[in-house]
Amino acid sequence: HSSSFALENDSRGDVILWRGHLGDHKLRLDSSCFLSPQLIHVACVCAGHNASRDVVTLVKSVLFHRRNPLHFHFITDTVANRILSSLFQSWMVPSVQVSFYDADELKSEVSWIPNKHYSGIYGLMKLTLTKALPPDLSKVIVLDTDITFATDIAELWGIFRKFTDKQVIGLVENQSDWYLGNLWKNHKPWPALGRGFNTGVILLYLERLRRIGWEQMWRLTAERELMSMLSTSLADQDIFNAFIKQNPVLVHQLPCFWNVQLSDHTRSEQCYTEVSDLKVIHWNSPKKLRVKNKHVEFFRNLYLTFLEYDGNLLRRELFGCPSQLQAALEELDEDDQCYDFRRERLTVHRVHLYFLQYEYTPTEDDTDITLVAQLSMDRLQMLEAICKHWEGPISLALYMSDAEAQQFLRYAQASEVLKNRKNVGYHIVYKEGQFYPVNLVRNVALKNANTPYVFLTDVDFLPMYGLYDYLRRSMVQLDMAHTKKALVVPAFETLRYRLSFPKSKAELLSMLDMGALYTFRYHVWPKGHAPTNYAKWRTATTPYKVEWEPDFEPYVVVRRDCPEYDQRFVGFGWNKVSHILELDAQEYDLMVLPNAFMIHMPHAPSFDISKFRSSSSYRNCLNTLKDEFHQDLSRKYGSAALKYLTAQRTI
Repeated sequence: HSSSFALENDSRGDVILWRGHLGDHKLRLDSSCFLSPQLIHVACVCAGHNASRDVVTLVKSVLFHRRNPLHFHFITDTVANRILSSLFQSWMVPSVQVSFYDADELKSEVSWIPNKHYSGIYGLMKLTLTKALPPDLSKVIVLDTDITFATDIAELWGIFRKFTDKQVIGLVENQSDWYLGNLWKNHKPWPALGRGFNTGVILLYLERLRRIGWEQMWRLTAERELMSMLSTSLADQDIFNAFIKQNPVLVHQLPCFWNVQLSDHTRSEQCYTEVSDLKVIHWNSPKKLRVKNKHVEFFRNLYLTFLEYDGNLLRRELFGCPSQLQAALEELDEDDQCYDFRRERLTVHRVHLYFLQYEYTPTEDDTDITLVAQLSMDRLQMLEAICKHWEGPISLALYMSDAEAQQFLRYAQASEVLKNRKNVGYHIVYKEGQFYPVNLVRNVALKNANTPYVFLTDVDFLPMYGLYDYLRRSMVQLDMAHTKKALVVPAFETLRYRLSFPKSKAELLSMLDMGALYTFRYHVWPKGHAPTNYAKWRTATTPYKVEWEPDFEPYVVVRRDCPEYDQRFVGFGWNKVSHILELDAQEYDLMVLPNAFMIHMPHAPSFDISKFRSSSSYRNCLNTLKDEFHQDLSRKYGSAALKYLTAQRTI
């Protein structure tokens, strides 16, 4: 009853001192045992689409080894902010906090410094961290995005305890001869202490830096050196080194295995006797994975491991507390025959928006339209053809594993067609669970369209040539801005893998009559498109209205603020039908366009349609979900939804 404990520290680490009625006892803490795990702060500057991809691999390597709660501080442009905020929100990693700081607000602090380095103005932002980060933050580890961790970051954080009273910054010596000034004739680097220091990994004692007036000191250093140097060659690293040359007592030199620099012609191999000794790998060459080093295969494999590592596995709890998802799952009835479907609705999928470079400039007339679709790895071959048929903006959600996302990246970067299209937004929805969450994936593509109108299609369809411009003209003619309309694009299909694509409606009708084309799914599911009224379409010259009928699932053009897809429908069955039903409940007029068409290209059956056909319990659950959807629709729209219940009972 009279016992107590205290946390002490000696030269070998943390010790618990326990005083009890049997005397005093000491227990040394293992590095994996924390009474109250210390929060570790990590800062990165991240701008643009490519850096946003790179930083994910860094974060994975840190999360894989960590045993402490983490707080990431990202200095970002608007692109990286949008990507990373969405990613971390959907990743839901326990014991991880994330804060964002607007790089635009910091540009004026460094924009006066000429910089030749490929990182541009963002390569100077680390100089501003005492101002950018919260004033009560005393210490932070600062990392470049091209870093890979091979150990627990807590070991690096622990080095702060080894700082003398005067030391404010921890750095690893530069492992190239750059600052020695002997790389070529007339090579004149910025001043540095000996070989200089590399700023890919920095320990910043912010509290002390603020106390000594860091902001004024680095500015005075930069102003003085720029009088003769004219510009920086290695961005912030030049200014840090010039500052340290003047103030060597302020630097704590880190062991070089905390920043093994893999640029060409470095002394990195002298940092370790065995590759297992190294702690942090820094790919600080523009060549990245193609750099020369006798152990580069080992380093490359370590990097690729985290690049393709399943990020869902990093959601594990650190301290044994149940997650929100676990608590929600416990409320489900495991005896419910639709348990797997209901569990899927609770799954939160990681989402990486704008996985590749994306540029879009809004049109002046507010009639622009985005083609919206979703796909998985087995449909990649459709992308080039769609890009050739549709010149307007595209929003694609791709359902993939981490490894498949990297395969897609290599595919896109190798394709001349895809490389030259910057108005295509590729959004990765990472795989998890046993079902294909088709409507969730569709919603990701829909929500990230940036135009007033969207063309909701499937990736297996090729739109007719010129459809983009035709739809934009139709927007104006049908006054889409002020009326609730869903424009139906009639769907056809071919059973031939090689098709001479019709260049006009007349050519399509000729191919239809010759049996080279068919109305879509006429032989297996005529209900799906029969209300389009293909007989009328053959001779129509103006748009005509059609009425909703049960199981109607046309491909439509609507305003972007249309209802989202209902995410309870996963896999095969009723995923589009439910959406059209809700459009009708909201009193959208279904208008068929007389001179528009799209053609479905053949492909192997999906795994989900096989499950639907072979499993009676799957079909029973789908019927249960339909009933629940109708009931929800009735509650939402009242009498307007009664006809759907009536129609359902008569089927």
